[in-house]
Amino acid sequence: MTQPPSNPRLPGDMPLQQQLHSMIRVDHAGEYGAKRIYEGQLAILKGDATIAYMAQQEQAHLAQFDTLINQYRARPSALMPLWHVAGFALGAGTALLGRRAAMACTVAVESVISEHYTQQIEQLGDQEPQLAATITRFRDEELEHHDTGLAHDAEQAPFYSLLSEAIKAGCRASIWLAKRV
Repeated sequence: MTQPPSNPRLPGDMPLQQQLHSMIRVDHAGEYGAKRIYEGQLAILKGDATIAYMAQQEQAHLAQFDTLINQYRARPSALMPLWHVAGFALGAGTALLGRRAAMACTVAVESVISEHYTQQIEQLGDQEPQLAATITRFRDEELEHHDTGLAHDAEQAPFYSLLSEAIKAGCRASIWLAKRV
């Protein structure tokens, strides 16, 4: 007897191919935005080895999603110019508030992204094991960035709660937009 899929499809669900295109589009846009956030932070906090290391990982994530965009023939987000400017501005703006605020930005962004990746992993179930494995690895690295930010006094940033909630809201809105546009 065969096992039912770990995530049965329901009437009205988006076709799998369309779901995959949406996932890859939003993840590609998100990794591009993350790259730009770290570029903005490094423009202000020049030579920060911790931020540079996280930036390298985000660049590797983006390179993988560049490949997946082509492999799945998914279109990138039409809002890439917005993510280009907004990501850099968020990174530079938080860095101008100090290293702790830059780390608070990382914690806020990565908390939303790790939740987003976890939802995608659950949604994929066993339908696309390679994609699920890639997203799982990236989610784990994003959680590492989150924990790094906390270890570098993110919660000591000025107005941490307000800053964190504002960034999380922006990330959630960006995810919603990138899935669609």
